[in-house]
Amino acid sequence: MTLTPGSRKLMLAAHLTCSVGWLGAVAAYLALDITVATSADPQVVRAAWIAMGLVTSLTIVPLAVASLLTGLVMSLGTKWGLIRHWWVLISLLLTVFALLILLSESGVIGSLAGIAAAPTTSDERLLALPSTLPHSLGGLMVLLVVQVLNVYKPQGSTPYGWRKQQQERKRHETGPVGVR
Repeated sequence: MTLTPGSRKLMLAAHLTCSVGWLGAVAAYLALDITVATSADPQVVRAAWIAMGLVTSLTIVPLAVASLLTGLVMSLGTKWGLIRHWWVLISLLLTVFALLILLSESGVIGSLAGIAAAPTTSDERLLALPSTLPHSLGGLMVLLVVQVLNVYKPQGSTPYGWRKQQQERKRHETGPVGVR
């Protein structure tokens, strides 16, 4: 499947929007997570946890899924392919890894946000809720690496990509079948 120029641009715009949106949502989440880790004000911590739950479920997870899906369409519908170039393959693997961690952590975040939202949760319990700072920092780093790979597109074909290039060169050298 090859995308037409118009559909390629539309899909690229969608992919960039989802990917950069995911990165921005994680940055916003990180600000809230730093607040949870550093604030001694129970009401601020409560509000931050509630916001973290909402940002995760309504923004980060949907953008992450959309980013993966639009990236798959882009790679399969363009010359880059899914496993022809190392930068695409590494970006795919990092994105899947980040999404899997995100999906497992979103349950934890939802639970902690629920505890924070409960009016019966004491201030002491609220302030004792653990931060998710290592995950949010790690997630941000992974997304930045993927972003850099997608912008710079470092050279290097996978063994599969190299074989495909050789096949295409031979096909261009010999011309269409039956014509010499």
